[in-house]
Amino acid sequence: MNTKLSAKASDETWGPAAYRGFFVDCRHRIRKEVSAIAAQEPRLNEEIDVKECRLIGYDGAQLGIYAISEAQRIADNQSLDLVEIAPNADPPVCRIMDYGKFKYDQAIKAKQARKNQSRVETKEMKFRPKIDVGDYTTKKKHVLRFLEAGSKVKITIMFRGREMAHPEQGLTILERLADDLKDVAVIENQPKMEGRNMHMLIAPLPAAAKKKKEQEKQEGKE
Repeated sequence: MNTKLSAKASDETWGPAAYRGFFVDCRHRIRKEVSAIAAQEPRLNEEIDVKECRLIGYDGAQLGIYAISEAQRIADNQSLDLVEIAPNADPPVCRIMDYGKFKYDQAIKAKQARKNQSRVETKEMKFRPKIDVGDYTTKKKHVLRFLEAGSKVKITIMFRGREMAHPEQGLTILERLADDLKDVAVIENQPKMEGRNMHMLIAPLPAAAKKKKEQEKQEGKE
């Protein structure tokens, strides 16, 4: 028999009263969440319990002040919805619209906006503390291309064996690279050691990326 399980099962903390309290709390929380969601939605049609409203037509025209029953009748005659868009105004402002289509269009726009958001990608370039001039130049060119494309670049210095005794060699490379790229990049995260590697994160300067795009556009015209 599992004595630990039995002890837990018999623990008063998990008795009927505790379970009831737990689910009561859950119900309260869910009600609050549902209320919060409902508060974000405007009142529609019969939900609008005011005497009169300032009415806006389907085409955006200001129609004037109407009794709410008359405004609803106008919306019904057009097979559209009456939507309360400014409940705190005096009188509240309502608009005639196809609310289902409106919500659908809003969802499509939100999806497109998320899709169009530029996500900054982070690339990585690895160096050795005793890198030769040729390799350094080649890797620097790769880093430059990443920056011009709008990506951040994580620069990693990899130490092996006794190289760990001379971290200043890695710092020298990072300082040199930062200086070489100062016109197109900024240091976002200062150099730091993580295990046997030293890291530094650099980000493109907006002006540099913009200049690169303008150059490419100009070259395309030529």
